[in-house]
Amino acid sequence: MSQVSVSERAAVAGEVPVTRAPYFVRKKKGITPRSIAVLVFLTICALFFCVPLYVVVVTSFKTMDQIREGAIFTLPHIWTLEAWDHAWNRACSGIKCDGLKVGFWNSVSILFPSLILSISLAMVTGFALALWNVRWAGGFLFLLFICAFVPFQIIMYPLIVMTTTTKIYGTLWAVAVIHAVLAMPVLTLIFRNYYKDIPTEIMSAAMMDSGSFWRIFFEIIVPMSGNILIVVLILQITSIWNDYLIGVTFGGLSGQPMTVNLANLITISTGTTNYAHNMAAALLTAIPPLVVYFLVGKLFVQGVTAGAIKG
Repeated sequence: MSQVSVSERAAVAGEVPVTRAPYFVRKKKGITPRSIAVLVFLTICALFFCVPLYVVVVTSFKTMDQIREGAIFTLPHIWTLEAWDHAWNRACSGIKCDGLKVGFWNSVSILFPSLILSISLAMVTGFALALWNVRWAGGFLFLLFICAFVPFQIIMYPLIVMTTTTKIYGTLWAVAVIHAVLAMPVLTLIFRNYYKDIPTEIMSAAMMDSGSFWRIFFEIIVPMSGNILIVVLILQITSIWNDYLIGVTFGGLSGQPMTVNLANLITISTGTTNYAHNMAAALLTAIPPLVVYFLVGKLFVQGVTAGAIKG
């Protein structure tokens, strides 16, 4: 005897009509031409970046005799770190042969002051523009928007005059300050857009508790800025570390970052070019930002998806 549900018995008695959900057969998704085209495109893009990287890595472990064979895709017969040791300790950048380690520490000395200066000022300015009643906030925001798209080459000479007048031209501090100044418009817009989504009830409650500007900033705003700080840190680290033009313009002879030393090493050479040394030097320059991204890359994605960057 089949089981009859309560609703069906009630329907038979004329009390409740029987309603059943329609049944649809789910179609199996096959491989479409669109998915094939996307897969082919992504494969070509991956090969476009991975093949040159493979050649650079493999060549850096080869000797010159193996490089002269012309087989750029083959693995080294004898793996050696001689090119890496030479690039780090003895590579010639101009008239000095101190290796890339000098430029590495110069880049580190430029990176940290620039990060602290640019991010701290942008956070305060973005907070004031987004949540504080600042006079002429609209005009200042429009000026920041214009400055964010002004090419660096247009204002290069005025910046050279300013750094020369303040006696910091040709030093590490000049490079760090210029990086911070040029990053301010974009970072301020990013922080302002992020803080704009903070509920006004939080600000109203903080002001009712006699919260001052700095107290609200340090006790409420800074703890809520974790996502955007990770995003901005990775963007700034990548931008500052990979920069060449600012370093070669404002660094002088003693304040050149690692990228300038790398360019001098590759372009200024005498005799036979040792491609293994050049490849090892390029990898040594690229490793630090890659390490940073691999360590906090997951947090970077979380920050973007959580709304750290908005239009």
